[in-house]
Amino acid sequence: MLARNARYTFHDLATQLISHGAQNLMRPFRSSLIPTSQELPMQQLPTSLRRLQLTLAVTALLSSAPTWAQEWGSYLKPFAADSLWNSRPVNPTFSDDVIPTSDYYPLVTNSSYSTGIFLASPNDPPVTVSGPTGSNSLKIVDEEAFHDITIPHWPAATKPAPGGDAHADIADPTTGIIHSFWGLAQQDGKWTARLYAWTRLDGRGWPDPAHYYQGARATGIPAAAGLIRTHEAAAKPAFYPHALAMSLTFNALAANPAYVFPSTSADAHAAKLNTGNIPEGALMMLPPSFDTSKITNDELRRIAETLKRYGAYVVDANRGTPFAIYAEIGSTANPAPNGWNATVGNELQTIRAALRRVTGASSWVDGNGNSFTPNQNLNLLSMRGAWAVQSGSGQAKFSSWDQAVVFTNSSANSVAVNYSNRGMQTVNWAKPVVGGSYKLTAHATGGAKLRMTIYDQMIGKVVTDSGYLGDGQSTTFTWNANSPRLIIYAQSGGETSSVRAELLKAN
Repeated sequence: MLARNARYTFHDLATQLISHGAQNLMRPFRSSLIPTSQELPMQQLPTSLRRLQLTLAVTALLSSAPTWAQEWGSYLKPFAADSLWNSRPVNPTFSDDVIPTSDYYPLVTNSSYSTGIFLASPNDPPVTVSGPTGSNSLKIVDEEAFHDITIPHWPAATKPAPGGDAHADIADPTTGIIHSFWGLAQQDGKWTARLYAWTRLDGRGWPDPAHYYQGARATGIPAAAGLIRTHEAAAKPAFYPHALAMSLTFNALAANPAYVFPSTSADAHAAKLNTGNIPEGALMMLPPSFDTSKITNDELRRIAETLKRYGAYVVDANRGTPFAIYAEIGSTANPAPNGWNATVGNELQTIRAALRRVTGASSWVDGNGNSFTPNQNLNLLSMRGAWAVQSGSGQAKFSSWDQAVVFTNSSANSVAVNYSNRGMQTVNWAKPVVGGSYKLTAHATGGAKLRMTIYDQMIGKVVTDSGYLGDGQSTTFTWNANSPRLIIYAQSGGETSSVRAELLKAN
């Protein structure tokens, strides 16, 4: 079992929320609990009274907070309404695969191997994060490169999880980004990490084939995705209103395919260690027939009710635990807060034995109650890789946060070229199909343009040349390369300009 971490408290959440612009919501609850003349600093209040006070404050924030806390794509409700995290399948069908037993009991963890989500404000200072061995050793996954990165707003409350993964996510509404770290640490007053990735706070919550790694978990998602949040657990609902995040151990996880849609990656050791049938990215649910009334633990019952409605996505591997469901560090979502509990352990095993992989659904319902079909026709082409100025002057560089190649100090019509062939990641469910029709569209600023050529290495010649495309311009072509090598050209529009591409299956 993972040890409970007491450093992350309900006070941390309330402090972040209040500092972000809801200070006045706290005052009525303070004065209703303690006479004005006797008000004490928050830290000096008795623990039980402080917790009640903060619970009331956060409840008020959830019901009457400003829009930054209420809307989809916010700190409290990350991702879009039609993100698969915020959506549920209708009439799901199931496979026969069962999560097997392993070395330990299943668990719900709000401790070492989960994560905290830290709210950045516009007033927070920037912080530069280096790699564990110093400068230029931090892996920036989307760029497939190693270098330091400066996060524009770094909350003072940021703390890595104490487990070996040392996850931490920072949600910044100012930039609209969730910054996701693996192996985060503070050494001699400086921040280091082993891996950095990012995603849109109001986005899908899953990667696409172009931006194929958008968080520090193995499936390319932020550790915050699917997390049972502190404020959610404090409200003690009948069920949580989103899909949960789950890891499995090796005897449950599949080696081939190691991942399925909506995931774009899996653990690197999948082929070597996995011996099961369930790929990462799979949605696991309890069937409608599962009798939740037999679950006596209140927290486990609401989790079981969530698993019947939304399910849990397999997002990572663990060692020896049949399944682990993740809750925000310090939340009350742990069904066994005082350590091992045989009743809880047996009820977790009952849930394990009943969970099944979803194989299909008649439809999906988003967070607003609207029916929709999850979109698998997602962008295939990134601008990542090394860019060299071929003619003209200036600099051209891939900007991950812009998902574009950006020109600086450039003369008009300067041309940069990218020979890296890293613009198209091999995602198993999104490989271009020979004979299929595809549409390339340029999105540019400052008059920049884009050109793509596809060289077939098997026959030794260029088989597709888009020509230069300006902002909003597109071309449709037939994919006819069996062994493609992509060469991307960007033409500047002046001193500063940028261009990115969107490559989709044509309708």
